[in-house]
Amino acid sequence: MSEKSDLDVAGNEAVRASRWTACCSAVRCGWTGVALCLVLAVIAWFLGGYVPLVGGPVFAILLGIVVGNALTVPGLARPGIGFCSKKILQAAIILLGGGMSLLQVYETGARSLAVMLGTLAIALLTAWLLGKALRVDRTLTSLVGVGTGICGGSAIAAVAPIIDADDDEIAFSISTVFLFNVVAVFIFPLLGHLMGMTADGFGIWAGTAINDTSSVVAAAYSYSQEAGDVATITKLARTVMIVPIAFGFAVMVGRARGGASFNVARVAPWFVLGFLAMAVLNTVGVLGSTAPWFATAGKFAITVALAGVGLGANLAKIVKTGPRPILLGLLVWIAVACASLVIQAGVNQM
Repeated sequence: MSEKSDLDVAGNEAVRASRWTACCSAVRCGWTGVALCLVLAVIAWFLGGYVPLVGGPVFAILLGIVVGNALTVPGLARPGIGFCSKKILQAAIILLGGGMSLLQVYETGARSLAVMLGTLAIALLTAWLLGKALRVDRTLTSLVGVGTGICGGSAIAAVAPIIDADDDEIAFSISTVFLFNVVAVFIFPLLGHLMGMTADGFGIWAGTAINDTSSVVAAAYSYSQEAGDVATITKLARTVMIVPIAFGFAVMVGRARGGASFNVARVAPWFVLGFLAMAVLNTVGVLGSTAPWFATAGKFAITVALAGVGLGANLAKIVKTGPRPILLGLLVWIAVACASLVIQAGVNQM
């Protein structure tokens, strides 16, 4: 009996030792991938400072794709890369909320509410219809739709974990949306002057029809100072739409998977609630002078996460996806830009 007990104790100790070794190995593997993402993110951050039109997050995803496909990333780095592209991405969304004032968003958002809601509805409806017509994968269609309708990379980052998008789909959708952001920076001011738009009208147009903040700022402030101020706040108001849209996707996914046993609490994107909570804390003054630091930390965390997305993306698979998702992004973007003008004309804001 005693001998058997000794064997049991020895066996339990061996199991514990094995688990401890496996745990330590997982931590070492995790940190290897995280360190790689951090190195790429720092490089991308500095490049983004020199070329703000592109921005650090886009440089990060491009660097990640190049490194991940040109070099052989060690297998032990994969857990850390996955951690960055999933968990750090969610943490980044929460931190970004700390740089947002809901009161400021409300004041300008009230004027542009009809345009924002209209363009968002057009973006999602157009993406859904054209995605089916072009036979684009539903996940990719959803990412392009929310990216174009709300706020580019941040919206894609918020919705991607909810619909289980893989790194290839995230990378492709962000690259597609970014492509039309760059085009918009150059053609929007020219079109605005040709149409004789007011500073307010152009600011709302840029804030609702251009996705990335850096591109909104570049286009609107080149039009006028007032247009830039209106566009920036309109863009912030538009960002708040991440919350209801993310929950809407969560409900749809939950119902599709859960059927009768669907539970909202189980599928709720709690990190989006964290984003909203941080925005509320900033609005009531709890964050005080630290608010800009949270916004900066969120942008850097996005850069780290997108480096991980790039490292996990398969370039051959992205190329194989073909031109149809890019065509989808172009058509949705044109639909949103035109809808913004039409709605503004309808409410006499141009």
